[in-house]
Amino acid sequence: MPRAKGGPKTRARRKRVLNLAEGFWGAKSKLYRSATEAVDRALKYAYRDRKARKRDFRRLWIARINAAARLNGLSYSRFINGLTKSGIALDRKILADMAVTDPASFTKLVDSVKVAS
Repeated sequence: MPRAKGGPKTRARRKRVLNLAEGFWGAKSKLYRSATEAVDRALKYAYRDRKARKRDFRRLWIARINAAARLNGLSYSRFINGLTKSGIALDRKILADMAVTDPASFTKLVDSVKVAS
């Protein structure tokens, strides 16, 4: 039986890995075995951190909303509870942006929440 070495398939697979390793330092961008390990690790971190980014931004938005709400005499939890009760459907990203860029309208929003609760 003849020896099977893979040929084009193997070359394509190795080329794909080495292209993903472009910009890595030293052997990790040039040697297939090192590149495979580095690329696997990099892809694992990329997957994990796509999830973590969402958590980080939500924490940032909550901190900003809390700070702005407290300047207007409400805690974060009472503010969010009041928004829900009054039927105002704004997500935390919009609320945080409003708190930073347009404090006057955020104050009006807090006042409407105070009236509702």
